[in-house]
Amino acid sequence: MGIAGYYGFSLDTPVEDLAPEHLDVVLYGTRGKRFHFVLQNDYYGRKHELHAPFEGIINNLNRRYRETNSEHQRTELEQFMSVRPCPACQGARLKPEALAVKVGDRTITEVTRFSVLEARAFFHGLQLTGREQMIARQVLKEIDARLGFLVNVGLDYLTLDRGAGTLSGGEAQRIRLATQIGSGLVGVLYILDEPSIGLHQRDNQRLLRTLERLRDLGNTLIVVEHDEDTMLAADHIIDIGPGAGVHGGRVVATGAYRDIVKNPESVTGQYLSGKRAIPVPPVRRKPNGKALEVLGACENNLKNIDVAFPLNLFICVTGVSGSGKSTLVNDILYRWLAQELHGARTQPGCCRGVRGTGHLDKVIDVNQSPIGRTPRSNPATYTGVFNDIRDLFAQTPESKMRGYKPGRFSFNVKGGRCEACQGDGIIKIEMHFLPDVYVPCEVCKGRRYNRETLEVRYKGKSIADVLDMTVEQAVDFFLHIPRIHRKLNTLYDVGLGYIRLGQPATTLSGGEAQRVKLATELSRRSNGKTFYILDEPTTGLHTADIHRLLQVLLRLVEAGDTVLVIEHNLDVIKTADYIIDLGPEGGDRGGEVVAVGTPEEIAVFPGSYTGQFLRKALGKGLCAGGGVIEDFTPVPATGGGK
Repeated sequence: MGIAGYYGFSLDTPVEDLAPEHLDVVLYGTRGKRFHFVLQNDYYGRKHELHAPFEGIINNLNRRYRETNSEHQRTELEQFMSVRPCPACQGARLKPEALAVKVGDRTITEVTRFSVLEARAFFHGLQLTGREQMIARQVLKEIDARLGFLVNVGLDYLTLDRGAGTLSGGEAQRIRLATQIGSGLVGVLYILDEPSIGLHQRDNQRLLRTLERLRDLGNTLIVVEHDEDTMLAADHIIDIGPGAGVHGGRVVATGAYRDIVKNPESVTGQYLSGKRAIPVPPVRRKPNGKALEVLGACENNLKNIDVAFPLNLFICVTGVSGSGKSTLVNDILYRWLAQELHGARTQPGCCRGVRGTGHLDKVIDVNQSPIGRTPRSNPATYTGVFNDIRDLFAQTPESKMRGYKPGRFSFNVKGGRCEACQGDGIIKIEMHFLPDVYVPCEVCKGRRYNRETLEVRYKGKSIADVLDMTVEQAVDFFLHIPRIHRKLNTLYDVGLGYIRLGQPATTLSGGEAQRVKLATELSRRSNGKTFYILDEPTTGLHTADIHRLLQVLLRLVEAGDTVLVIEHNLDVIKTADYIIDLGPEGGDRGGEVVAVGTPEEIAVFPGSYTGQFLRKALGKGLCAGGGVIEDFTPVPATGGGK
């Protein structure tokens, strides 16, 4: 109040009504002018006096951001920040002297803002004198070769100045792959984990030709993949299974593609041969008139487009890599809904507006980020079922006799947990110049609780025994406890019967974390006003897992909610009620709506790359006008419709 009184304004005045000079004091402080402060803590009855300048809100946030060692604190403070171009160089990063040098009337900054394809055309079209050609011949040859490698791995839409942090995992991996092709090494073992992630079927063959070229140079490639085209191109396949988790871990089949297809024990072979398949739904849901409309979307490469998303349907946004799918859905639609429905601080991408938000009361982005960043987080705590389990243990006769409450069975607070490891079950040993090593706690032997807590049992099992159960075991164990059984059953329904209830979140894959989130949503009661968004949910999933995931997503739609997925996988696309296909190409040559409608309508649209591959996936069931003439025959899963 002393500073406000000194400068002549009131703390009760709304920020928008403050005079510029007064707002400057609030945001940037008193610029060295000292004031007498009296800080009083009424709770402890303490008083502290100091004579210091007021630093201002922005200076305070900047200082805390610089000084903190906490990632959580940094993330919190980053909500109040935004990235903007430097006012001096306008994002060019260089001094005027460096920008004065031009080649082909372009500065180096202008060239790096080109997409790979545009840059290649620019260097091909350079008009050089004889002397300049002699100087630049080797450089231009190297530039053209490296740009060609990027084109061959399906990254021709990326701009050369694209930030590494904005690349998807698949894009980053393919850039590293292009670098290795350029090195020309021989006798190297390359290991690739799902290089086809985020790649449209149109670009898949280019990637496979690149891998074959590396092999033909004399290298060995080990590829972890679920894509049928990749398996078909492989010289040797090793199929691990037959199930996941405790149900897997052995070699089911090895050999060429035809050997896997013939093996009756191989689930992969069953889907490849067509014995098992994800069927095309015989009937598709129709739009009911309710829709979200994004108007004038012009962020990144979007060309001022209007897009309608019909509600209460299973919607799929498709298109070649870089066509603007993530920009439209994640940067514009999701951020707008999050701001409108939940008061989020995220700034939506450029558009005129979004109509129809009154039909919804919640938007949920079900992504593949971890459900927790520490070993304390696990499927039981995330889904909330652990609260019910703790309540159940607190109601046992032994607990009542000892006076134990539900908190006694928490490993996050003092009381029932092992204090030697503070409920982690493991001890971290710092190795200084080597990675930290984790060893089981010697006191509790990794069971997280002290001896007294472990003496309380329900049906012969302690709380640690329950956390060590798989979901499959726990479903049977809690069969007669409805509130626990219902939540566990949803985990089982999404294909996670093999994971342990207390399995640390840090050991779950992205696909597993996503399905834990879906299970949590399934266990809640729907009001038909929730909008779910999933960006490439099939990443890392086998065809059998995709089949189960689709059943879960369709359950959400049947409950009256809306599910929107960004996807390249044809098994997902062919089961959608409504498709929005963007393109026609990636980068600057994309950003337009190519086609909208049912899979059958997209399949017969001549200008859609997605439609070309979808036509094969749908199989028989199409007439010339795109209508259904018979029930669709189940087709082999994944790949380009083989």
